[in-house]
Amino acid sequence: MKSFVVDKIASVAQHSNLGHEVRLSGDIPCEEGVLVAVRVLNNKNRYNQLELTSGRMATVNQGDIVVGALGHRKALRGYSGHLPTKLAAGDTIQLLNIGGVLGICDSANPDVGPPFDCEVLGTVLHFPYLGERIGVPARAGAEAFDESAPLTTHGVPVIALAGTCMDSGKTAAACAIVGRLRHLGLTVAACKATGVSLRRDILSMEDAGASATMMFSDLGIVTTTAENGPALTRALLSSLARSKPDVIVLELGDGLLGAYGVEAILSDKSIRDAFTAVILCANDPVSAWGGAKILREDFDIEPAVVTGPATDNSVGIDQIQQRLSLPAINALSNGVALGDHVATILSEGNAA
Repeated sequence: MKSFVVDKIASVAQHSNLGHEVRLSGDIPCEEGVLVAVRVLNNKNRYNQLELTSGRMATVNQGDIVVGALGHRKALRGYSGHLPTKLAAGDTIQLLNIGGVLGICDSANPDVGPPFDCEVLGTVLHFPYLGERIGVPARAGAEAFDESAPLTTHGVPVIALAGTCMDSGKTAAACAIVGRLRHLGLTVAACKATGVSLRRDILSMEDAGASATMMFSDLGIVTTTAENGPALTRALLSSLARSKPDVIVLELGDGLLGAYGVEAILSDKSIRDAFTAVILCANDPVSAWGGAKILREDFDIEPAVVTGPATDNSVGIDQIQQRLSLPAINALSNGVALGDHVATILSEGNAA
């Protein structure tokens, strides 16, 4: 066991309550969510920041000692990488995302450049036994994830946002809806059920007025998959519903066609039945057409409205309305109208 002073603690370690002096072990379990300390080996001028546990963004520099969590990532517009099968102090791994996920990079999008290479220093230990210096590997998450827990929403309506791809405007739309519903006097809870660990999106929802927020990493999951996505969604919705908010806004990170489990979630009838409405976020009119087709034909879901970059001006809005027979409202330029549209759906549901 060695002691190290770390420079930055990534947001994936949000619930670990670590100080900047940590104890490390050379015995490294290669399991998702295990916290490890690494030394950054290179500098980057793109995609070179880390989200800290405070939510602040900090520039990462060569020589920084960083605490992150082992995991994988499969991002179309970022890095794709896998969980290593074995690790020892001195090995090299990569920083796969801004939230602090660490693994072996397999592929990089040219827009973000090569990842940070990192020298493994050891597993971060925490000491749960009062009065004893017996350390165990620290892990991401605030509470245990019960994969068998049923979905219980207590009648709270759920507004879900699904996108055609990452960066399709899901969080902007979620924040516009949260903010408008709050102004209309509703208590709004919000969560993000899929993706790779990064708290930025739910922090934005808090800033917009969400009274309570959660995401999958609160349950110790660093990156979601088709295997754990449905159970995570059930757990998040059930947890937020216990406080009886007026509505829950649920963001499904990544896209309808992706590796993070959105398809598996939408295939789960109990989850679909809990949705009051599904909002489609699309990058362009063609993706709006394809997204609506997938929702309608694969999941028997009729989108309530289309938003995202596809609605940035009247050209896209007109095409969506004409080709898809769906309302199209831009969240950035007309967020109040988007929120009012959702409020109307909620009031009609209450009247029914």
